[in-house]
Amino acid sequence: MQPNYQIFGDDEQMGQSIDRIKEHGVDEDNIYILSHDNDHVRRTKRQTDANKIGVSETGLGTATKNIFRGKDDKLISKMKEIGFEQSTAKEIHKELEKGKTLLVVTNEEDVQF
Repeated sequence: MQPNYQIFGDDEQMGQSIDRIKEHGVDEDNIYILSHDNDHVRRTKRQTDANKIGVSETGLGTATKNIFRGKDDKLISKMKEIGFEQSTAKEIHKELEKGKTLLVVTNEEDVQF
């Protein structure tokens, strides 16, 4: 099952969406953010209590391979590891290159962003 996701260009709107998702009972362990800018992910993670996609989600093998990959390939790899198809991950990546942020909810059937 491919995860639910929304792409945001505005951090305030994304934060409101995360709050709404949590209010509807989604466990924060299933909420992830991904951006082309690692500093942005860290700041947003602190403000919203969302998770970044790390070793526990991708596995040690992928995390090790990501050390040698370029930034673009790392982001696509992370998206694939949490359930995105290659073509979808590439399309989302194009938006991330524009400075947008990906909000992902895993393990949920119906999510209202």
